[in-house]
Formats: sequence, C-alpha cells, structure tokens
Amino acid sequence: MTGQSSFKIGVLTLSDKGSRGEREDVSGQVVREMVAGLGEVVCYEVIPDEVEGIVETLVEWADEKRLDLILTTGGTGLSPRDVTPAATARVIDWQIPGMAEAMRSASMQKTPHAMLSRALAGVRGTTMIINLPGSPRGVRENLEVVLPALEHGLRKLQGDPADCAR
Repeated sequence: MTGQSSFKIGVLTLSDKGSRGEREDVSGQVVREMVAGLGEVVCYEVIPDEVEGIVETLVEWADEKRLDLILTTGGTGLSPRDVTPAATARVIDWQIPGMAEAMRSASMQKTPHAMLSRALAGVRGTTMIINLPGSPRGVRENLEVVLPALEHGLRKLQGDPADCAR
C-alpha cells in the first residue's frame, strides 16, 4: 500500500448471538485491525443472520453512505442460518470471483473445510463487498490473501485510469 489510502470502510458482522450481546465480536475487531492502514472504518454493526437485514444494510452502506469497501464476517458456511452469500448476491452488480477463489484456495492449505465456504466478493456501484468467515482465525487467513490487491482494486472502482501493469 502506498500510505496515502483513505478509503471509507464498513465492517458488518453477521451473528445471531453477537446481535443479542451473547458473544463478543472478535472477528469484527480482527477486520478493523487488519484494514487500519487502508482507511477508516466509518460503519460497524453486528446484526442477526437474516437475509433482509443484511440486504438492507449493504444497500444503505453502498448507496447512501457511499462506502468504498464493506467487509462482512460470518454466515458463509452451510448451516441454514448462513445466509450472507445469498444476501450479498442480491445486492451486487457483479462478482469478483478471483478474490473468493483465492481465499478458498489459501484456506484449503490449512483445512479441507475451506471448500465448504460460499463466500462471495463483488461490487455494487463503486463499493467492493467481500464476505469473510466468522472465526477470527478464518478472517485473518482470508483477509491476508486479498489485502495486497484491495488498494489497487478500490482505486480502479473509483475510476483510476492508470494501467494495471507495473
């Protein structure tokens, strides 16, 4: 990163227990720490694993608050309450499949359970949205993979005309 990053970032944690105050949001804290050099977390919320609430929050943060990046944590697995990818698919204009593939590929080096992740990465307008796992370790491992490409990708979404080749 160039050190001149100042992106507006949102961290959305999806957790039924967390939204009721029954569990501390450690994963959201990990996200905040890891993106500190990329910009400022201007929106943060812990909400239940409910499609409509997730859709509503993602749309508001992208369209009204005009965030550059939204990172979700939680709800990417196979349980019936894991609805984050379905909600994300409803709001994005297009996917960034390479990011989700890279996260799964790197995670597969650590656990075969990574192949069960349904996490998506995509764009709504000029806002990048990336689904991360719910565990602090999973968040760290996945975010480490995409972090090196985030500043460039976000600049491109903002209209940076520079060539991608170095």
